[in-house]
Amino acid sequence: MTENGMHGTDMMSRFSLAGRVAVVTGASSGLGIAHAVAMAQAGADVAVGARRVDGLRETVERVRATGRDAVAVRTDVTAAEDCDALVDAAMSRFGRVDILVNNAGTGGGYHPATEDPPENFLSTVDVNLNGSYWMAQACGRVMRPGSSVINISSVMAVTTARMPAAGYSAAKAAVLGLTRDLAAQWGPLGIRVNAILPGVFPSEQTAHYSENYRRKLIAARIPLGRIGDPEDVAAVAVFLAGDASAYLTGVSLPVDGGVLLL
Repeated sequence: MTENGMHGTDMMSRFSLAGRVAVVTGASSGLGIAHAVAMAQAGADVAVGARRVDGLRETVERVRATGRDAVAVRTDVTAAEDCDALVDAAMSRFGRVDILVNNAGTGGGYHPATEDPPENFLSTVDVNLNGSYWMAQACGRVMRPGSSVINISSVMAVTTARMPAAGYSAAKAAVLGLTRDLAAQWGPLGIRVNAILPGVFPSEQTAHYSENYRRKLIAARIPLGRIGDPEDVAAVAVFLAGDASAYLTGVSLPVDGGVLLL
């Protein structure tokens, strides 16, 4: 590795994560599984965390099927001590942490602002914003120059789906501010911090969408004409994790099929 953290000048090597270790939160389902598997396919060993342990076991199996190793820790990102424990497990197993994918999140449900229970708003912010901070903090303490933090925000941070989701939108917008601040703080340390803004992807939040609603949504809001595949966003995370994006930090990158064009 050269002084600036690069693995050489060969272009394909800049997309490789060989020899690196990724931490992925919310890795028991949906996009979290896709992120963990994609990191492994690119060459990284992976530490995965989530509240649902059964789902983590499946993720570990899928990571190991790629030929990489994995360790799983039950993690509630709203508890700073859980975040520390996940990082400690990664350090114990692999000896380093190079990548964080801050994927854990919750939609919080849809509540009109005048009827939103305080506990719902607070818990939504706690998971999406506070949890991202505690995980970044835990990883930042051990990361070396050349490391990468990838915060998962949402297009809802900068637009609206015309659904009452104030807590979710506010928290995901705050993640963009967090990203910029950490990028400025940690840039001199050689740690990059960027954010992805996913559009509409298969998830527990979108599972209840009827086929008719999906068609209307695509026609009205998605110029590329389809809902995203999990691998679409995971591939962008791999790009942001490695040397291919070595000169990017503080960036908020939509992966939305064109939602923000409209």
